[in-house]
Amino acid sequence: MSTRNRMFQVLFFLLIMGLTFHVFFRGQDLNEIRQALCQMKMRYLVLAVGMALFFVSAEGYMIWYLLSSMEGKSSLGQCVLYSFIGFFYSGITPSATGGQPMQLYYMQKDGNTISESSVVLMTVALLYKFVLVVMGIGILIFRFQFLHQELKAFFPLYILGLFLNSALVLAILGVMLFPSIIFKILTGTEYILVRIKIWKPSSKRQKNFKKFIGDYQRAVRWLICHKMKVLWVTVMTFLQRCSVFLLTYVVYLGFSLQGAHMLEVMILQASVYIAVDMLPLPGAQGITELMYQAVFANVFTGVYLAPSLLVSRGINFYFLLVFSLLLILIRRIYGYYKTVVL
Repeated sequence: MSTRNRMFQVLFFLLIMGLTFHVFFRGQDLNEIRQALCQMKMRYLVLAVGMALFFVSAEGYMIWYLLSSMEGKSSLGQCVLYSFIGFFYSGITPSATGGQPMQLYYMQKDGNTISESSVVLMTVALLYKFVLVVMGIGILIFRFQFLHQELKAFFPLYILGLFLNSALVLAILGVMLFPSIIFKILTGTEYILVRIKIWKPSSKRQKNFKKFIGDYQRAVRWLICHKMKVLWVTVMTFLQRCSVFLLTYVVYLGFSLQGAHMLEVMILQASVYIAVDMLPLPGAQGITELMYQAVFANVFTGVYLAPSLLVSRGINFYFLLVFSLLLILIRRIYGYYKTVVL
C-alpha cells in the first residue's frame, strides 16, 4: 500500500469520524452527558476494557493455534499483534478490506509461508463470519417478534447485513474448497496487469502461482484432516463474539441501571453488528451510532443513551483502534532499531 493511499484512507476515516461526532453531539447537553459519564463505576469500566482487549486478542490466539499446528514460525505474542494490526487496518478501510492483506504482509515478514498464512487467515475469517451468520439466523428464527419490534426501520438493514455475511461465508468457503478459483483469479489479474503494461510477461510468475496453489491445497487438506482443531477455533470464535456483545451489558451495569435482561441486550448489540458489518464505511462509522441510538433507546433510558454509546463504542472501537496503532508503531520502531542498530 502506497503512502498516498494510506494518507487518503486516514483522511477519509477522520472525515467520517468528524461528521459522526458532529451529528452525534449536535443538540446534546454536554454537561448532562459529562455528569452521567462520571456515574460510571470504575470496576465495570475496567471489565469492559478487558473484554474489548480479549475480543481482539482471542483472534490472535486462534491464528497462533492454527499456524503453530502447521509448524508456523510466529509466537503467540506475534499472532496477537497480527490481530491488532488487522483490527486497525480493517477499522480505517471501507468494508474492513485492509486488515487481512496487512496481516499477511507481517506474517510473511516473520518467516511464515504465504500459503499457510493465507489458509489460516481465511479459516479464521470464515469461522468469524460463520458464527455471526449462525447467531443472526438463530435470532431471526427464535426472537423474530422482539427483533422486528426493537429494530423498527432498521430491520431491513439487519436482513441485508445477514444476507451479505452469508454470501461472504459461501464465497470464502468456495475459494478454500476449490483452489482452481484462486488460480483463475491470479492468472486473470496477471493478464490484465500485463496488458496495461504494469507487469512484464514472466514464466517464473506462473510457476510461483502453481507452487502457491499446491502449498495452499496441502494446507487446506491439513485443516480438513484436523476437524477437532477447527471445532475448537469455532468455539473460541463464539466466545469471542459473545464477549463484545456482553460488553454493552457491562456498560449497562456500570451505570447502575436495572430492568433489561442480559440476553436481550446482547441480542440488540448483535443485531447492530450484523446490520452494519458489511457496509462500505470505515469502521461502519455513522450508521453504527445512528442505529445504536434507535435500538437502545428503550434500554438506556433517560440521560444514559448518549453516555452509554460513548462508553461502549469508545471502548470496542476507538480505544482498540488507538491501542492497535500504538502496537503497530512500537513494532515498526523496534524493527527499525533491530535492523539499523543491531
